[in-house]
Amino acid sequence: MFEQAFKNIDDILHKDAGCTSELDYTEQTSWLLFLKYLDALEQDKATEAVLEGRKYAHILDQPYRWESWAAPKGKDGKIDHNTAQTGDDLIQFINGKLFPYLHGFKARATGPNTIEYKIGEIFGEIKNRIQSGYNLREIIDRIDELRFRSQTEKHELSHLYEAKIKNMGNAGRNGGEYYTPRPLIRAIVAVTAPKLGETICDPAVGSAGFLCESFDYLKAQNPKRTVAQDRALQERTFYGKEKKSLAYVIAIMNMILHGIEAPNIIHTNTLAENLDGVEEKDRFDIIVANPPFGGKERKEVQQNFPIRTGETAFLFLQHFIKVLRAGGRAGIVIKNTFLSNTDNASVSLRKKLLEECNFHTVLDCPGGTFIGAGVKTVVLFFEKGTKTRKVWFYQLDPGRNMGKTNPLNDLDLVEFIELQKTKADSSKSWSVDLKDIDPKTFDLSVKNPNGGEEIAHRSPQEIMDEIAALDEESAEVLSNIKELLK
Repeated sequence: MFEQAFKNIDDILHKDAGCTSELDYTEQTSWLLFLKYLDALEQDKATEAVLEGRKYAHILDQPYRWESWAAPKGKDGKIDHNTAQTGDDLIQFINGKLFPYLHGFKARATGPNTIEYKIGEIFGEIKNRIQSGYNLREIIDRIDELRFRSQTEKHELSHLYEAKIKNMGNAGRNGGEYYTPRPLIRAIVAVTAPKLGETICDPAVGSAGFLCESFDYLKAQNPKRTVAQDRALQERTFYGKEKKSLAYVIAIMNMILHGIEAPNIIHTNTLAENLDGVEEKDRFDIIVANPPFGGKERKEVQQNFPIRTGETAFLFLQHFIKVLRAGGRAGIVIKNTFLSNTDNASVSLRKKLLEECNFHTVLDCPGGTFIGAGVKTVVLFFEKGTKTRKVWFYQLDPGRNMGKTNPLNDLDLVEFIELQKTKADSSKSWSVDLKDIDPKTFDLSVKNPNGGEEIAHRSPQEIMDEIAALDEESAEVLSNIKELLK
């Protein structure tokens, strides 16, 4: 039922002039889902209060509750379309009254970790893009059919929402920006192996996939949790930061659907923070992240880092090292060229990583791991506080060409997770001793000594020669076709 409802909502959004892509579909579905979720949360808390003999103070005032403006019900329990707003009246209410009211919660909230603050932040960032009040009425009717009451319902909704995020990643713009393949995230979480009581942060949180999977991992590893441990999981375990408005909203909604009521996600540019001001209380036990590649941060942001570079991912890596606690663990996705680039920033950053951390594992991912992103990636695993002595490499080879119809799956990573525990050698894995690494370049290229594929870095001239040869072939083929047409 949920899957069909999501499909119907997308079909309606597709017809609306204000929504043009999967990004818009997910954004608009998100704020409506959030308000429907908020209604379910309030109903649950009101019921709890009645059972405990106390009065419940609603978060939202009566006119702005879902039951009042979105889905007023008749005696039969169905939406009363005589009183439910639609058309221009509905659009005017949402844009002119509802959104300003909800945005106002940010100023009224007691702190950033409250649900009230999240409401204010979300509705200060997001805009209603649905132009037709009749389309919006149809969508609201579909959203109202969804239920958030049981764990089974929340679980199914979270899976469907993940699918929407995945579609966003496949929709172009920046494929890997919103969606890191979940099997890869699960493998990274398994290797970093978080424990109850540890803090986990993703300072480039995106859609919060790393935090959601870490939450699921901790619950699965600790089925007999106390009430205090559950409260710590809810309030003092997961932290994230996100610069972009849409990703920020999606991250909060994704975590809510996974069962975290008031996610500790801050809307900020992580890289603009003053690294010199980081204190012990600002540090984390685990960092798991897929920071954005490329990008050019402003000069004043670059000044914040000891190793200055325009590559956003390299700035993030310095931030990760700084905000890890001594003994803290990290699993970071980065472009594979980080391991071998000869520019000063890359060499200096590799040196820093090897000297300040035990950089123990490199997972080399095949092309096609990130659908829509034309870069090859590696995952770096390290612990802060002790120097590197040996780096273990694993070359992931699923034995097939990966793509949209044949993506990475959990079985592809089983061997890596198992071998990584002992860092054993195999046809796909090997170790490199620090004393064998060039002390001038700190080159850590993936070079499988067991006959695996070695990455060949071709010269620009070789590439140009190949392009010229291909052009000649194309010209010859076209000439032959023309002759046949005569």
